[in-house]
Amino acid sequence: MAMFVIVCLLCACQNSKPEFVSIEGEALGTFVQVKCKTVDDASIISNIVSEVDGEAKRSMSIFDQTSLISRINQNQTDTLDAHIERNLEVARDMYELGGGAYDVTVKPLTEAWGFAGDVDEFVEPNIDSLLCFVGFDKIAVSDGRIIKTDARTQLDFNSLAKGYTVDLVAEALEERGIDCYMVNIGGEVRCAGTNARDEQWSIAIETPYEGNVAMDSFEKIIYVSDCAVATSGNYRRFYLTPDGRKVAHTIDPISGRSVVSDLLSATVVAPTCIVADAAATMFMAMGSDGGALELARRCEEERGWLYYFIYADGDGYRIECSDKFRE
Repeated sequence: MAMFVIVCLLCACQNSKPEFVSIEGEALGTFVQVKCKTVDDASIISNIVSEVDGEAKRSMSIFDQTSLISRINQNQTDTLDAHIERNLEVARDMYELGGGAYDVTVKPLTEAWGFAGDVDEFVEPNIDSLLCFVGFDKIAVSDGRIIKTDARTQLDFNSLAKGYTVDLVAEALEERGIDCYMVNIGGEVRCAGTNARDEQWSIAIETPYEGNVAMDSFEKIIYVSDCAVATSGNYRRFYLTPDGRKVAHTIDPISGRSVVSDLLSATVVAPTCIVADAAATMFMAMGSDGGALELARRCEEERGWLYYFIYADGDGYRIECSDKFRE
């Protein structure tokens, strides 16, 4: 159960007049922050987040061997719940949109490269032996059940589960009639209405340099509402091999190798956080040479997504972004 610190921005203990409250704590192994305008006591909001966190972990945590996704990966069951079905629906869309660059069956590769648990010593993975059972085309869903063409195929929702959980919290707030809120889980954000200053919500995009672990600096502040924002980058989760090669946590499911390019971070603004989260990962997996920018421009035109890409450019950065963010 997640533990939360409750900060009352204004008194909100079952008042008849909605006031802003803020809670901070931990969910899905990362930080969570919720700000919302409500007549509820802040403890009610923290309980909502705790319940959603517990439900998400029981369904989608690959680090909990008793979770549903772990039991599916271990072939102990083929029955899906609504959470996993929704994640697979979005994952299939991204898989097709990105030409296979986004794939939630990448778990054997992320494990082999050391990003699904602690690794004491680096061992170069045998990629060819793993790629034969990696691929979204190796799974199907029928009548609430998953069908695998290879029993070794495994799912990993780390690239969209945080965003999905943000959506679950946001939807729970909306069910209570709350229409001004900001939900932030590990940097994935969904917001609606206005903040305590009656303005759009301000979201900072980090400067993508190694060691920027606590938002020490930011590249851009965007002002948004009634949407979700997610950022993916390779400047934080990476390691160096004994021979000095950089291995970043974004793995290309087609080549089986770590994606290292001059695209340092990709931020996506979309209607829901599960979509923004998955899309940001998809663009990072495509990299600077894989057509990420061209696809982002097409998705803005066809789907209404906004993007903010930061590229390495000599000793500085180059920005490619939607026109809205150039204002």
